[in-house]
This record gives sequence, structure tokens and C-alpha cells, in this order.
Amino acid sequence: METQDEVTESGPVENAWALKIPKFTPEDNPHGLLEESKFATLFPKYREQYLKECWPLVQKILSEHHIVAELDLIEGSLTVKTTRKTWDPYVIIKARDFMKLLSRSVPFEQGMRVLEDDIGCDIIKINSFVRKKETFLKRRQRLIGPNGVTLKSIELLTECYVLVQGNTVSAVGPYKGLVQVRRIVEDTMKNIHPMYNIKSLMIKRELMKDPRLKNESWDRFLPKFKSKNVPRKQPKKKVTKKPYTPFPPPQPESNIDKELATGEYFLKAEQKKAKHQHEKEEKQQQAKKAKEEARKKDFIPPEENKVDLKKTVESNVNMNEFKAKMKKAVKQNKGFLNVKESSS
Repeated sequence: METQDEVTESGPVENAWALKIPKFTPEDNPHGLLEESKFATLFPKYREQYLKECWPLVQKILSEHHIVAELDLIEGSLTVKTTRKTWDPYVIIKARDFMKLLSRSVPFEQGMRVLEDDIGCDIIKINSFVRKKETFLKRRQRLIGPNGVTLKSIELLTECYVLVQGNTVSAVGPYKGLVQVRRIVEDTMKNIHPMYNIKSLMIKRELMKDPRLKNESWDRFLPKFKSKNVPRKQPKKKVTKKPYTPFPPPQPESNIDKELATGEYFLKAEQKKAKHQHEKEEKQQQAKKAKEEARKKDFIPPEENKVDLKKTVESNVNMNEFKAKMKKAVKQNKGFLNVKESSS
């Protein structure tokens, strides 16, 4: 007969993250492993010194799980393999991830956490999201933040150790935190600022404390990202495309064809030389003239705006009317003089 607790455990689970994974012990697999498993990982040259220093500690930790570790400095590889005493079938996968993290510049203290049951690792490739190198570097720096503030806040919220190295992002921590780290990293490389995801994680953490909002939707509390059409930097020299024609361009004329067209081909060597000399002298004369004109330009006085008085008078005054007025005035003066003489 099954008890009531066993029945409830076998049923559907609301929160899978809250489940406690039972510990795997040597008693669960007393016969060990039948076959040997082996994994090798290459490491860069600059990690050689660090690996040589910490390798005795690596071997000591892996020997506790009955895993053999080898460091090949000539080939530049890290190898892990199982032995007859190895009882945990999954520990070789954990050891392989441990070697990958060590080769990706993760410190030994953080990498050794992968061997625990509730801790995992994730190596995210970020170079495939962006084509341009400048854009890639900007977005990668955005993930790190000023003085590493953004990266530190991601680590605090997700409880994972995150390292940005070259074209990859390495994360070590609980499985729930690794899912959140991957989403933040991928969104950042897709031009969504990491602060949106950080802010939503902070809000979710606060909402989880309130039992009233347990069965409600949290969409109204979370920040929403709106993509903007930001004008891109225009190139200085715009290349205008020529109209498409299915026919190839005409073949350019050779020097012989040009000489045949001008008749120069049939001239003798001396005549050709004399012609070239004459053309050269003409070009020199033209250049000399242009230089002289440029020199004299500063000494030429500016043109004065002389107003033609005759034209202005003619345009403003009608001559016929003016003559008629003058005649009238003369007649009036004559009449005035005659009256004056008779009175005297």
C-alpha cells in the first residue's frame, strides 16, 4: 500500500524548480561502469601557466570521484576519463564541463562548483548574433556595463558566476539561474538592453513574496521593450547604381586604334616626336597664362557702379510735357513784363 505522501509526489508538480533532487550514492550503483568514457578539450596558450599551477588541485578533486585527469602541454589539451572505481555515470560529463570552463578562463574556484549535483554550466556563443565587429564589441561591452556593474547585477540576481571572454559567455550556477543568464545574454546581443531583463527579475523577486499575486498574471508589472527605428549612420560617399543592361560594356579603344583615327599612326618617328613636343609646349603656354591671370587677379580694381544720368532723366521725365511747360512759362513772363512797362 502506498502512503498519501507518495501519491502526491507521483502526481503533477506546479513548480518543478522547487523539487529536491535525491542524492546519488555509491550504493545506488555498486557494480560501477562497464566501459571507459573519455573526453578531451583544447586550451589556448595563454592558459598554460595557470593550468600548470592549479593542476594538482584539479587532480585531487577529480580523484574523489575516481576520475583521471591528464594535462598535455605539447598538444595543448585537457583529458578526463573514467576508471573501474567510478560509480557515478554522469560525473564524467561534469568533469568534461569542468575542463571546458578551465580552458575558457574561468578560475578554478568557480569551475569546481560544476561537480556538485544542483550546479550546472552553460557556454553561450555570442559571435553569431551580429555581423559587424564594431556592433558586436559595443553590445558585448553593454553586457559587461561600466566597471562591470551590469555583469555583477546579473550575477547577484541569478546566483550564477558569469564571465565574458572573447566570443563566448561562460556561466556557472543553479539550473534556473543559467536559463535566465542565457536569455539576458541572447537579448543583449539582439539589441535589447540588459537593464530590461534585470529590472523584470527584480520585480519578479518582489512579487514572489506576495501570496495574493500567486495565481495572477504579472505582465502589468513587468517592463515592456519597444523597438525604435533609430536612423543609421549614412555613408559619406553614396554609390549610385547604373541602370542594368544585359549587354557587356563596349571594349575600350587601344592606343593603335586612337592613332589610326587621328592619322598619327602613319607619321614617321621624327614627325611624331615633333608633334608631341608642340603639344607639350602648347600645354605649358596655357598653364603659364592661367598662372599669370591668377597672379593679376588680386591687382584688378573692382568695377564701379556708374549710373547713367541721361537714361535716368529720360526714363523719369517726359520731354514733350517739359517743353510745353517751358513755353507756357515764357508766355506768362512776357505778359507780366508788358503790364509792368505800361504801368510805368
